[in-house]
Amino acid sequence: MAEARTEPTSGAASGQAMDRIIVRRSPWPRRAVIAGGVAALATIGYLALRPASQRSLAVAGAHITTGKVSRGQFDDIIQVRGRVTPLRTTFLDTASGGQVEAILVEDGARVERGQLLVELSNTGLQLDLISREAQITEQLNNLRGLELAQAQTRLTHEREMVEVRYQIKRLTRQIETSKQLLEGGASSRAEVDDMVDELEYYQQRLKVQTQTRAEADRLQQAQLVQLRAAAQQLEKNLDIARKNLESLKVKAPSAGTLSAFTLEVGQSLAPGDRIAQIDDPDHFKVVADIDEFYLSRVDLKQRADYPLEGTTYQLEVAKIRPQVQNGQFQIELVFKGDAPAAVRRGQTAQIRLQLGQPTEAVLIPNAAFYNDTGGAWVFVVSSDHRYAVRRTVRLGRRNPQQIEVLDGLSVGEEIVTSPYTNYLDMDRLELTK
Repeated sequence: MAEARTEPTSGAASGQAMDRIIVRRSPWPRRAVIAGGVAALATIGYLALRPASQRSLAVAGAHITTGKVSRGQFDDIIQVRGRVTPLRTTFLDTASGGQVEAILVEDGARVERGQLLVELSNTGLQLDLISREAQITEQLNNLRGLELAQAQTRLTHEREMVEVRYQIKRLTRQIETSKQLLEGGASSRAEVDDMVDELEYYQQRLKVQTQTRAEADRLQQAQLVQLRAAAQQLEKNLDIARKNLESLKVKAPSAGTLSAFTLEVGQSLAPGDRIAQIDDPDHFKVVADIDEFYLSRVDLKQRADYPLEGTTYQLEVAKIRPQVQNGQFQIELVFKGDAPAAVRRGQTAQIRLQLGQPTEAVLIPNAAFYNDTGGAWVFVVSSDHRYAVRRTVRLGRRNPQQIEVLDGLSVGEEIVTSPYTNYLDMDRLELTK
């Protein structure tokens, strides 16, 4: 069998029907897509896996203030606001109460010790005094009556004992005479025996009488002691009643300036009601309220400066009231040396209380952020000022301008010092222009 052969087409190159030209494409678009996908997956993974607390907020850089961490001298002082009050104040209260009869001085007047201020009336006290006077008069009468009765009883006992002694003496003589007559036969034995029996009777009677008198004297003496003690107690009660009645004439217990004296004639006062107060007009103290944070650091005898009209006056802590109210406790400071001539009661004073000696320390500005964080953490600004991150720190002492840094910050770093009120839940601030 002959094979059929196909002749190639004229003009065609050999192998043209089997091969084709492949154009090579650039790899960069494909790589860009892959890189974008990887970045997207990484972002999704970061957002999914990061802690819930890692939240950030974009903040305009112009809306915050910052401060540098530096090293310098820390002045251990605090600035507090106090008010000037009299060094000594005497409060005047009613002892027994009553109705205002007469007012003898005006509010704000300068008074002397013992000066009569107001007169009160109290019918109950007057009647009580009369009643006690009657009681003591009756008791004294009873005492005198008892003394008289006791004297009469003693006289009666004395007469009886005199009579008994006389009978004993008489019978003793008669018995001696009768015994002599009995020996001579002039007297009988029965007569002598009767006299002997009678003598024994009087001797026993004398013994009983002596005991009775002694017991009566003892009882009467005890009764006298009781009556005299009762009379003395009545005298004391009477003195108290007289003092209560005398207290209706209210007098100044000390010299000074009378204040809060607002009584009216006819006004009724109960026992213990406050009438007024008397202030020392020449000596003053400063009462200041301090944050409870400093309670453990304030002590007696600490010094304070009080600048006034270009002069700095010295104060000293004289009293500390540790009871905390509304987050503050109270201290009293007295002037060392001369007090300001221009100072007046009720005047406010800005004082600087010295808590310790100046020391070298790492410092940050004392600013509004502290009130929001309590010094537990701060936002630290990056070196390029593009963001600020939350960082836990340990802060120490404070004064009006500075806060001591104990741990967590380095010299040269910068922190956000403006209020953190809107950033309390944030961990990062993105600082925008």
